[in-house]
Parts: sequence; structure tokens; C-alpha cells
Amino acid sequence: MEESQHVAVLDFGSQYTQLIVRRVRELGYFAKLYVLEDFPNIGKPAAIILSGGPKSTSDPDAPDLNFELLTGFGVPVLGVCYGMQLLNRKFGGTVQASDRREYGPAALVIEDGGGLFSGISNSSQVWMSHSDTVKLLPDGCRVLASNQHGTAVALQWDARCFGIQFHPEVTHSHEGLAILRNFLAMAEDLQPFVIEDFKRDLIASIRQQVGDKQVVCGVSGGVDSTVLAVLLHEAGANVRAIFVDHGLMRKNEGEEVRHNFQRLGVPIETVDCAERFLTALDGVDDPEKKRVIIGNLFIDVFWDAVGDAELLAQGTLYPDVIESASNANSKASKIKTHHNRVDRILELQAQGKVLEPLAELFKDEVRALGISLGIDEDILNRHPFPGPGLAVRCPGVITQDRLDIIRECDAIFIGKLKEHGWYHRVWQAYAGLIPVKTVGVKGDERSYEWAISLRAVVSEDAMTADWVELPPLLLRETSHQILNQVKGINRVLYDISTKPPASIEWE
Repeated sequence: MEESQHVAVLDFGSQYTQLIVRRVRELGYFAKLYVLEDFPNIGKPAAIILSGGPKSTSDPDAPDLNFELLTGFGVPVLGVCYGMQLLNRKFGGTVQASDRREYGPAALVIEDGGGLFSGISNSSQVWMSHSDTVKLLPDGCRVLASNQHGTAVALQWDARCFGIQFHPEVTHSHEGLAILRNFLAMAEDLQPFVIEDFKRDLIASIRQQVGDKQVVCGVSGGVDSTVLAVLLHEAGANVRAIFVDHGLMRKNEGEEVRHNFQRLGVPIETVDCAERFLTALDGVDDPEKKRVIIGNLFIDVFWDAVGDAELLAQGTLYPDVIESASNANSKASKIKTHHNRVDRILELQAQGKVLEPLAELFKDEVRALGISLGIDEDILNRHPFPGPGLAVRCPGVITQDRLDIIRECDAIFIGKLKEHGWYHRVWQAYAGLIPVKTVGVKGDERSYEWAISLRAVVSEDAMTADWVELPPLLLRETSHQILNQVKGINRVLYDISTKPPASIEWE
């Protein structure tokens, strides 16, 4: 989409930055994320948002920007967390560094109920994640809101520049979306975000980038790669869709993937390389090494199958990019290396051989794109499945026996969710093996077997997630069936961790 009258989000490194983009799109407007080095080339934005970030504004290498250029756009500006602290310094105030970090909920005490906080409840919960705070306020600066301790958490420096210390983009800030809506109401002629328009732009971009080159597209049966394959097919690309059966799939998944693509009318080739992957992972227990091995081996498999392909297409999404901190100019801290952001991929990317049409979209937006492409909803509504497969649900070394245990437990759990009508009420669910043996009793004899952990979460975009309070009967039946049918398990646990601080997958 054209970079005119959009919302420009400047990335100072927060793990939540992409959520700002997501929320703006949720409100119906087109937003785009920029690294700071691209700031002079952001076109003609209708509004600008400065994200949070892990640095202190007092750090020698703290991210900075051209303040004259920022104010010269003459559009509303909102600084979030680090962005607020930076703006306060730019307007002549100061920021106090601290070794203490405020992380978690706070009550918003509104002192000026108009504008940014129009219609917002007093004492509304907001989410904090910072250590530094503003200290000296410049002349003319107004405090719009404080927290329950009297610390200023929302400022206005002039008619167009605002700052908030909390993160409105996360769901933990209960009225954060309304606050963003109030901010965007100050902008003029905002460009709408319509998935049909985005689809047309994607298809045009693919045709321009691909031309008559051959594209190799890896498909797993998941939502992202399925939508990508259909999108490439719709764009008329010369594409070979390859399904790599790496031996890390769920029970009967290979057969299901082939059947679904047959329904979609997209031919795929299957490469059976389970033994190759398991051999490469033999004895490896470090999660980062596992991801790197799997990601690099994927490329080897593709190249072995198709030779020196001209382009490799991946279903990379926004969360993959930001959590891997793989952009050379990214200010974000790495959370984990996604299999599609390993060094081999980045090398190919530098050579112009990687095609990632979905890299600006979130999971729910990809589903919406899939609907516009005519993909059946039962395919689009499958639970997300990680690229490294069961490898990230098997902490410690990976063996065939452990994978078989996970498959059986997972199939029982998913089956019970469907039986009780909970599958589509859950965003993602799975069974993960805990690499610890525990003492139990089976058939009046002592057993010493593994524990399995069940996990079910709700999320919008995988950046934050909450555990699901499943009915006790469902959990009881699942546990009973696992303990009676799956050899090697004598204990079933249910994971009640949120993200953050936990991740959705185990590794």
C-alpha cells in the first residue's frame, strides 16, 4: 500500500512495537513499522508513533532521531514509554535513570479527561514496562495522567505531541485501544487498511519481484505457508510447493496436509527426510542450536530437491521477525531464533533470493487474507504449529520414542478439545514432554516414567497470550486417556503460564 497518510511507527526496540501496528490496523487504518535509519524516508504520514525500547535515554548508544524532522511533518506524534522519555528530553526536560524496573499493571489517574483520555475510565488498568521515568518537565508541558503513586505517566508538550509511559498496545492495558483511537482522531485523512486492497498490492508486488523466476515455497500445512502458496498461485508465479516431512509433525499430519492442498488445487511435492533431521538433531539439547539446525537443514533440503532455485518463498510473519531481532538495524533484543530467520536465510535474503510477502502481517490478518483468497475456514482455523514442529515441544535431546509419546498425547488432547467443543475457542493447544521422570504406580507396581504438560492459550497475535480455563471434566478425561493409553507417561500437568513471562512454546 502507498506510504501516504498512513501511521508511521518508529521502532526503538520494544518487543511490543509490532503490536502498535496491529492495533492501528485493528482500528481500520494502515500502519507501517520503520527502523530508525529509515525515518527520513517514511513518506507523508498522517500520524507518527514512537515505540518503547529496552535502552535508557541516558545510555551512550541510546536510539535517537532528528527532532526537527519529526516536528516538521506537522502531524500528531505519540511517544510510548521510551518514546515519551525521548520526547521529554527533546522538549528540554530530563529523564531520571533508575535500577528499579516497573513491570506490570498500574492504575491510571486521569488529570485531564479530554483529548487523549476522552471517555477513558479513571483508575483504568494500564501496563508498565520501564525503569527510567521523566523528572523535570519543560515549560508548557501538561500532565494528563499519573499512576496511583502520583508519578506522571502521560504528558502533552504542545498541540500535537503527546507521551505515555505505559503500553496501550497490549491487552493488559484495558482501554489502550480506546486511547490509541483518541490519538488517531487527531490525525487527518488517515489511509484505511482493507485486506482486499492489501491482497491486490501483494499480488502486484509478487508479480513485479518474481517475474519469470522459479519460486520454491515450503509448505507445512499451517495457516501461514498455506496462504502463501495460494497467494503465489493466485499471482501466477512459477512456483514449486514442497512439503518437507521432517519427522517432527503431529500424528497423521502428512496425510492431512496432502489432502488439504489437493482440495485447494495447489500441487505439492513431498520430501520425506525424517531420518536426516533426527540424525542432525541427535544429542542436541540446546534450544537455540536445535532451531538453527532445523532452519539450515530446511534450506539444504529445498536446494537438494530443486537445485539452485532462484527464489525461496517463506510464510514469515511480523512476530517471527521481531522476536528473532533479525533486521540488521533492529534495536530489539532477541527472544528466540525462528527457523526462518537463521543465518542461511539471512544470507539468501542479502542476495535477494528470499520472498516474504506476509512479513508485515499478523496471524489473524493472514487468516483474513486467506478468506479473501477463498481458502476454506477449516484449513484457516487450524491451530498454529511452529516451523520446527515437535522439536520445540520436546525440551532436551530429541528421540523417536519421545516424539511418538508427544504425538499420542497431543492427538488425545486435541481430540478431547474437539469432542467437548473447545477446539475453536482455543487459539493454540498442544502436549509437551517434560524431560523429567517421576515415580508413579501402574498395575500395583512402581513406575518411573515421563511427565507430559498440556498447554492451551488464547491470543490475538502470539505476542501476548493467556492460559485457558478448560473445564475440569475435559482435563480429567484427557489425563485419564493419556495415562491409560500412552506408554511412558505416568503424570499429566496443565500449564497455567501467561506470555509474558513464559513463551507459548516450550523452546
